Amino acid sequence: ARRVKLVPAHSGEALPSRRGGLGAGVKTCACDSCVADSGLSEWFDQRFNRDIVPLWTRENADLPDTVHHWWGSLQSQYKAQDLRTVLNHLFEIIPGQNPYQDHGWARCRRCAVVGNSGNLLGAGGGKEIDQHDFVMRINQAPTLGFETDVGARTTHHFMYPESAKNLPANVSFVLVPFKVLDLMWIASALSTGEIRFTYAPVKRFLSVDKDKVLIYNPAFFKYIHDSWTEHHGRYPSTGMVALFFALHVCDEVDVYGFGADSRGNWHHYWENNRYSGEFRKTGVHDADHEEKIIKQLTEAGKISVHRGR
Repeated sequence: ARRVKLVPAHSGEALPSRRGGLGAGVKTCACDSCVADSGLSEWFDQRFNRDIVPLWTRENADLPDTVHHWWGSLQSQYKAQDLRTVLNHLFEIIPGQNPYQDHGWARCRRCAVVGNSGNLLGAGGGKEIDQHDFVMRINQAPTLGFETDVGARTTHHFMYPESAKNLPANVSFVLVPFKVLDLMWIASALSTGEIRFTYAPVKRFLSVDKDKVLIYNPAFFKYIHDSWTEHHGRYPSTGMVALFFALHVCDEVDVYGFGADSRGNWHHYWENNRYSGEFRKTGVHDADHEEKIIKQLTEAGKISVHRGR
């Protein structure tokens, strides 16, 4: 499959944007082509903002009011909690830093974003997936028994509290929070275990490496919603969340396991029911529009999509 590249992530909040790359013809990494290189696609350059950091850290803990209001409306907040107090407590438990500020012309970081589509089955892409520097997975994403098709390695696992599972010590847990309670839950799950329920039962204790727990930035989440999915659906899917994280922290991005299989069926690769497609029925995400964005990113030369079967 043809290879394509993607962009590194930088620091800053939703400040005045530095759209696109560093100028047409300027190489931003050591790969043959790099996500952040500008001048290849006006559509991409107009939307891509290098200044918004994908991670929520000590440095960008204070959200702009517009972001705070939007993020706070995504899911019910059962009790009013002071966000800064909750974050300060959380950052006493996890590092609260951005480890991805090493972008530059000397780096070539290749990343695989692995979705959960049944089109992974039978494609035999596991070894190819495992050869990437970063391998990013979403929600359940079991690998045991599926290694031939989905690979065995994981470096980053994107989850929310209700989908969380234990991870090996060498895997980064990327929490995608939808409410203040989610931040309280991760702090609790790494310490006292007092929180057992959000809007659904959640794990009391989580076995992950505390030093590798990362928190997804609501400002970055809103940036995807505003600039890329353009308010189609209530908010972007976890697949979009992982894909745009990769576009901002990697130099080259390969996408696997997104979309329907060759028969047009939407299902997870570990499910027996080929005709399930709950993702498309919820109305929360706009799967057709997200698929269109993936097509446009491919045409812009920013990702390579490996469709599977």
